[in-house]
Amino acid sequence: MLTLEELFNVLNNMSQANKSLTVSRVILTLLLTFIVAQFMFYVYRKTFKGVLYTRNFNVGLVMIALVTALVIMPISSNIFLSLGMVGALSIVRFRTAVKDPIDTVFLFWAIGVGLCCGAGFYIVGIVGSLMIGLFLFLMNQVDLTGAEPYLLVVHYENGAEGALQDVLPAHKLKSQTITAAGVELMIEVRMKAKDATGVDNLLRIKGVKDAALISYNGDYVS
Repeated sequence: MLTLEELFNVLNNMSQANKSLTVSRVILTLLLTFIVAQFMFYVYRKTFKGVLYTRNFNVGLVMIALVTALVIMPISSNIFLSLGMVGALSIVRFRTAVKDPIDTVFLFWAIGVGLCCGAGFYIVGIVGSLMIGLFLFLMNQVDLTGAEPYLLVVHYENGAEGALQDVLPAHKLKSQTITAAGVELMIEVRMKAKDATGVDNLLRIKGVKDAALISYNGDYVS
């Protein structure tokens, strides 16, 4: 049974020996890239905090790592081919919108894994990915934000505004719609998740019809 140090020595020897583009190097590189990318796939799924998890994007991260490694292998083995390929890739434009900034981090991570493995730096790709994954898990577990932003939507009758303003927490107005049937008030409040149950107290005010508390990331524009 190989120890971790012996395994790293084997990978280091392979990276030094496999400078020529052979079938064995292609298979080894793509296999190791896929294994590291699967770890990235797992980290993204476990640390995702958005509204809707997209498995296709996560699978796309794995494929980006594999394709990048496939492109880097011929570049690293032939200097003349590398110049031509860099010129060909310079005309490619990607305009897919990335909704969450953390998705950009994972995109660069996938490209970095492909670059390291494709160039034969397997240890850098493996150890670097383990460290990045560890840091992401630690930052995901430690709550450094305290109070989080929420959107509070309240529907009430026209005469209940005075009593409602007395019990509302500190807030920032987002929108207010007044109709003959009543008022829809949308405000931004900051509170901890455990304090969210306090919204039920709004229903005790005479004239308040309903109240909804929505978690959001600050991208709402009124």
